[in-house]
Amino acid sequence: MSIIFNEQERSFTLSNGRISYVMQLFLEGYLGHLYFGRTLKHFNIKRAFYQTEREGAPNPELHADARTFSLDVLPQEYAIYGSGDYRIPALEATLSNGTTTLDLRYKSHEIFAGKKPLQGLPASFVNADSEADTLEITMQEVGGELEVVLSYTIFNDLDVIARSARIKNVGNGNVYLRKAASLSLDLPSTDFDRVSMYGKHAFERNVERVPLGHGIAIDSSTRGATSHQHQNFLALCEHNADEFHGEVYACGLVWSGNFEAATEVSPYGNTRMVMGINGFDFKWELKPSDSFTTPEALLVFTQDGFNGMSQNFHGFVQKHLVRGEHRDALRPVLVNSWEAAYMDFNEDSIVNFAKDAVKLGAELIVLDDGWFGVRDKDNCSLGDWTILNAKKLPNGLKGLADRIHALGSKFGLWVEPEMVSPDSELFRAHPDWALGVPNHVRSQQRNQYVLDLSRQEVRDYVVDAICKVLGSADIDYVKWDMNRNLTDIGSATLPASQQQEVATRFVLGTYDIMERITKAFPHILFESCAGGGRRFDLGMIYYMPQVWTSDNTDEVCRQRIQYGTSYVFPPITMGCHVSACPNHQVGRSTPMLSRFVCAMSGNFGYEMDLGKLSPEEQEEVKGHIALYKELRPTIQKGKFFRLMSPFEGTKNETSWQFVSQDGSEVIFMYFKNECLPQGNIRKVRLTALDPNATYKVTKHLFTPSLAVNALDYLSNYNLEGDVFGGDELMEFGLNMDKVDRDFAAHLLVFKRQ
Repeated sequence: MSIIFNEQERSFTLSNGRISYVMQLFLEGYLGHLYFGRTLKHFNIKRAFYQTEREGAPNPELHADARTFSLDVLPQEYAIYGSGDYRIPALEATLSNGTTTLDLRYKSHEIFAGKKPLQGLPASFVNADSEADTLEITMQEVGGELEVVLSYTIFNDLDVIARSARIKNVGNGNVYLRKAASLSLDLPSTDFDRVSMYGKHAFERNVERVPLGHGIAIDSSTRGATSHQHQNFLALCEHNADEFHGEVYACGLVWSGNFEAATEVSPYGNTRMVMGINGFDFKWELKPSDSFTTPEALLVFTQDGFNGMSQNFHGFVQKHLVRGEHRDALRPVLVNSWEAAYMDFNEDSIVNFAKDAVKLGAELIVLDDGWFGVRDKDNCSLGDWTILNAKKLPNGLKGLADRIHALGSKFGLWVEPEMVSPDSELFRAHPDWALGVPNHVRSQQRNQYVLDLSRQEVRDYVVDAICKVLGSADIDYVKWDMNRNLTDIGSATLPASQQQEVATRFVLGTYDIMERITKAFPHILFESCAGGGRRFDLGMIYYMPQVWTSDNTDEVCRQRIQYGTSYVFPPITMGCHVSACPNHQVGRSTPMLSRFVCAMSGNFGYEMDLGKLSPEEQEEVKGHIALYKELRPTIQKGKFFRLMSPFEGTKNETSWQFVSQDGSEVIFMYFKNECLPQGNIRKVRLTALDPNATYKVTKHLFTPSLAVNALDYLSNYNLEGDVFGGDELMEFGLNMDKVDRDFAAHLLVFKRQ
């Protein structure tokens, strides 16, 4: 058992041999946090927390020396408001008498092997009880109205602790939760950098690292989804931490709605981290005996820098979050119709589009938006899923799917189940099924409204309609989109006291329909999308094993987007496609090879009409697809390491690598976006190799030079056939000086000898 309760010391210790997490009960049952970090073999708990009188820090009147004890100083496990702690709380509530002061004390605990699911929520799981141990600590609010169960699961194979809280009304009157975070964590230092992510549509998950300063810093979303703008991820690291060295404390939230990730530096040299559902515009009514369960938060600690952090997240996502038959399966090379045709297509044009793609090696053809209702533009028909566009598809989805399968390809389809068009049969029949507020005009985005998924009858309609569509033809893949944020957040059926539950209930409703539909069609590969990367989060991964990373397919932008995404998510979860040039999002033109090398770093595909390429370009694409299939096991199932960051240094270069699970194959990728005169000497050091082994370059592709008479110069740089020592590649590195064009890329494949 990796969880121990020391009755004499009144302490809890979670440890898996690599990390330890220690808590202690203070005075009459206050639960304090003592340690999270590298595993401890010896720990004198009496020296763990220094107590002294603090001016202005309230003291609970419990016994004679209470003046040395204050909740405003105590490192707590689940911070509350109103009883002396002025820092940001994890829990706020209005009790039945209208007051807001909370005081949580220890009541009981339970330790058991394995892990329980969270009802109605995505959450990590174990494949066997031996993989993890769980501690549940029950805290009682002294007023007798609330009971809070804090859950901690420590995993044996990865340095991750899963936390959540369940709040129950054990009183006789209604209680209203105003904030219910998944965790708070108090660390005994302020000497950190704060690492978070920012962005916008088509430019998600840019990494920002700043020194942690005084006061409160918050990343959040109030958009009803995780958002393009902020990610529900937060890390604190040592100032000198890099990709390979240094301590990192990181947290990710298994949730897809409004969130808050906050840090506060206290005057006494502590840092508090709080993460969970955003308390802004949140109120949850708890009637007697009702419970509310928070989303799960994942805590990671590593001494091995940000790559060490990511190795834990990547392994955890693949083993303990992704479910179903596609988890361990290699993902197909797909070609999507969107940028090739938008909504201007018919059955024959899609079949011809597919023929050209399959001829070059594509394995999955995806029909995007525009196949249903009378949808020739984005201003109608969302919600009318069972009304087929007979003008475009006279033989129905089955006729098209059968023709695609006859070519030797799988067939996929786009849907957007959470939305409804004002101009649709569904909205005309049920205008109250869209989110809205009385006496207000609804806002539109992309000419659409949001369905009120807090309502059972709306969810049932969506499930029934989508299941009818998916059962009408042989469909292998679904791209599930969500193209707008939530506004006018109100439900026609909930009472006034529960209207501030709607944003949360919408997410829970989305999870419900996803669970029901994906269970009904376990053979279908589902890919989540939300205007690109609005909802690339740990919650979505539980239902759909891959996500469209961003609507932006420009190779230069994608280096940043994919680099930031990889902090938490393994490449097998990322949809990464080559698109036409000039790029449809930013207008940039980059070489085909560079686009390929960037896109092959995930679930590879194309967003273009391959039949419109020249014969020479088609041969190049055919070779790229064949090479990707050869390297696919290492890219999708191997280990991924970042080597050079596009957010640091010159911000002009990016590099990463893949290593197969057995270490026999290494794939190295390097990008340089702008060629500068008299460039610096550049060496890139690889990682995770055997220092005693040698590695032979079996493939070296690089973007051709544009310089006149450059062939002789570059021919000396083709490293194919060269042999390197593992220690040489890790300590000396690869010389990347000979890059003399913009938007250059290098791909090297090494085989261990």
